[in-house]
Amino acid sequence: MDTIFALASAPGKAGVAVIRVSGPLARNAAENLCGGQLPPRGMTFRSLKTAEGDILDQGMILTFEAPKSFTGEDVAELQVHGSNAVVSAVLGSLGRIGGLRLAEPGEFTRRALMNGRMDLAQVEGLADLIDAETEAQRTQAVKVMSGVFSKRAEDWRKDLIRAGALLEATIDFADEEVPVDVTPEVNELLGRVHDDLKVVSSGISTAERIREGFEVAIVGRPNVGKSTLLNALAGREAAITSEFEGTTRDVIEVRMDFDGLPVTLMDTAGLRTTDDAVENIGISRAKDRARSADVRVFLVESDEDIDIEIMPDDIVLRSKVDLLSCKENGISGLSGEGVDSLVARLTAKLKGRALKAELASRERHRVAISRAMNSLSSAMKLLDSGPSAYDIVAEELRDASQALGMLVGRIGVEDLLDEIFASFCLGK
Repeated sequence: MDTIFALASAPGKAGVAVIRVSGPLARNAAENLCGGQLPPRGMTFRSLKTAEGDILDQGMILTFEAPKSFTGEDVAELQVHGSNAVVSAVLGSLGRIGGLRLAEPGEFTRRALMNGRMDLAQVEGLADLIDAETEAQRTQAVKVMSGVFSKRAEDWRKDLIRAGALLEATIDFADEEVPVDVTPEVNELLGRVHDDLKVVSSGISTAERIREGFEVAIVGRPNVGKSTLLNALAGREAAITSEFEGTTRDVIEVRMDFDGLPVTLMDTAGLRTTDDAVENIGISRAKDRARSADVRVFLVESDEDIDIEIMPDDIVLRSKVDLLSCKENGISGLSGEGVDSLVARLTAKLKGRALKAELASRERHRVAISRAMNSLSSAMKLLDSGPSAYDIVAEELRDASQALGMLVGRIGVEDLLDEIFASFCLGK
């Protein structure tokens, strides 16, 4: 296998830069640069030199012997001063050593997967952790990366394997000393797994929202103060405001952090009847995005019909309350009245939803869990037919077990790997 190298820390000027080398020639490459022997595992302070003997930099060299490394291979990490010139020079010197090549995006993590140091769910957790912007995203990603979700998936598979073994023993060794009626124990095992999967399945959408961000749409007629409110919430001029109707013609999005939760605020086009074809497109998009949002904030100036169904979690507020004598249930993006209250209400609603989140957070998780649940449902129904249906039940359990195996990358995910690792940076 090739020995690969790349900058593992963020590019740009920094106090320290980390350059990672992984593969059979990793320690040899580091020894080539420092001009001396290095321990199989340890940390050493050395000068790094070119092939001609010119000093590149001084830094720490960490060596890890396979399989006790991130990738499961021999690894060397060079911790040098984080200037662009130093990093470029060290990478250039590594590139001139025979047998080494620059790593592809995600290749270090891919090798960790192939060498059994991580499973696919943990890899996805690592990707989410790198992309995490809020505390909720970090917490969810760390749990997945540390193997909590993988452990649950393995426990489910063990229960199904146990159930399948009971059925197979009854089928293959009916004349020997094995339990004749294994239905009660099998039913208990299948019911427990099915109930767990049902709970996890119900929390996937919320987990997806934590990973990608909840959506809050600000909805109302033109000139009701939507863009002004968005700017007040964002703390900057994110949307153009004017006294002319139809100024906002497309959905304007602002990413925010509501007490650790990732939230995308959306300013939508004013809802009205118009002959302007372009504005009508914006209004249509506004309605579509508003209907798919997690929460809608409706701004109204009086009792008026709203062409979007108001859901229980939606918030309806009187706009431009700074011009009104009665401040009840009102808000003004211009003066700031009611803005803090709105943020508190939105945060409370979204935190309530976040409590239902599970660790499964991707569409492939949903597909695998749904397939497993369908197979389990069929198996439990067939169990009622008694031993004559055990062979069919066993087949359904094998299908369910295979579906759960896909969660951690045991089977059937090869076509997904290129797409998953393409999102990683070179040093990962």
